[in-house]
Amino acid sequence: MNAVIRMLISGSLGMTATALVIFASAGTFDYWRGWAFLAVLAMSGWMSAIYFLRTNPAVLLRRLPKAEERPRQKVISAGVFVLWAAMLVVSSLDHRFKWSVVATEISLAGDVLVALAFAAIGLVLAQNSHAAVTVRVEANQPLVSTGLYGLVRHPMYACNGLLLVGIPLALGSFWGLMFLIPGLLLFAVRVLDEERFLAVELGGYRDYMQKVRYRMLPGIW
Repeated sequence: MNAVIRMLISGSLGMTATALVIFASAGTFDYWRGWAFLAVLAMSGWMSAIYFLRTNPAVLLRRLPKAEERPRQKVISAGVFVLWAAMLVVSSLDHRFKWSVVATEISLAGDVLVALAFAAIGLVLAQNSHAAVTVRVEANQPLVSTGLYGLVRHPMYACNGLLLVGIPLALGSFWGLMFLIPGLLLFAVRVLDEERFLAVELGGYRDYMQKVRYRMLPGIW
């Protein structure tokens, strides 16, 4: 199937599923925060897609959903998927049952944080076109150690950490922030396993680990 068609189908299904989860959990379509978040999500996705279609379509192919090959990563990926879904459900249920009151300004700040996180993810992909959905190393894959990869070894996961904060706030929920710590712990487990794999499979990665000391958070971890 044509790569563009695959990307359109995948993106459309993802957006539809996300919208269904949000509005079914909220129990209403009268949820401006949900619509605003989806608009940010759609705009970020389309801007990134258009850019890479013009500059490097291979990036989009590597970002299409694929199953992990290694058992440990299969389990971690399943946990991450459940966590994202649960965060959307709880945040939308929060709107439905009014568990917390989030000011409009804070929700809009959450939308900005989501947009910035996706912009940063786009920058990560521009600097490392081999950043795939799954943990793998391609033939003749280069080691990227500059740009954001000169600050931390896993900038993509750092961006996902921003989403763990931005999405609940954008949806108007403080309760959704309860997934921040479990999410970061899941990312940490994934990173540690990924680094063991890369140290063996990707040439120069051991030296890179000595050069760039921090994994996700500069000065912290």
